[in-house]
Amino acid sequence: MNIAVIFAGGVGSRMNSKEKPKQFLTIYGKPIIVHTVELFQFHKEIDAVVIACIEPWIPHMKNLVQQYNLDKVKEIVPGGKTGQESIYNGLCAAERVAHGEDAIVLIHDGVRPLITEKTISDNLNSVLQYGSAITSVKVKETVLMVSEDNRITYVPDRSITRLARAPQSFFLSEIISLHRQAIKDGKTDFIDSCSMMQYYNRPLYLVDGPQENIKITTPDDFYSMRAILEARENSQIYGLE
Repeated sequence: MNIAVIFAGGVGSRMNSKEKPKQFLTIYGKPIIVHTVELFQFHKEIDAVVIACIEPWIPHMKNLVQQYNLDKVKEIVPGGKTGQESIYNGLCAAERVAHGEDAIVLIHDGVRPLITEKTISDNLNSVLQYGSAITSVKVKETVLMVSEDNRITYVPDRSITRLARAPQSFFLSEIISLHRQAIKDGKTDFIDSCSMMQYYNRPLYLVDGPQENIKITTPDDFYSMRAILEARENSQIYGLE
């Protein structure tokens, strides 16, 4: 069983949107979160979707699921106080949906709506072959490691450097076990599942993703997403795909 775990628990303070969280802002006639969920809804290898949502907006999310016929969404659960807690809540929902069946989970940001069908398939294949899949993109500019006083301490080779994106995918039994171990160990500050896996010395394997797989965090990201969706639409109209 293949389950997408989408977390949409942020309030979007950097987006400067006063009326609604960033995941519910509308682009091209749909909320960002709907664009994201539809990536998994329409993928033939995805069996189910669960969403960890900012709690006061759960009724709205349920209305969107009904409005857009997102019938693969099986549970909508409250997000947590941290990203780690939101992911854990989503994984617990995935565990319930799986009913004891072996499952792969694809953990994805609700505000990353620009991945491709191939990215999802590559994640599934990597987990089956290697046990994990960390979607990434090549670094296009020089990365600098710096000290607290802004002194450059190291310049890594770009050829061996990547930026981690999403989805990050694993066997459900393994990643939820590590989350429970982290809770037991009092570790509550992992920024993503990749960091947690690395901390517990689990092997991680890369999957190449599209460069446009950005996280919609700031107004600049919002406008970039709109431009990318427009370019994709034009490529279809003018026969460029």
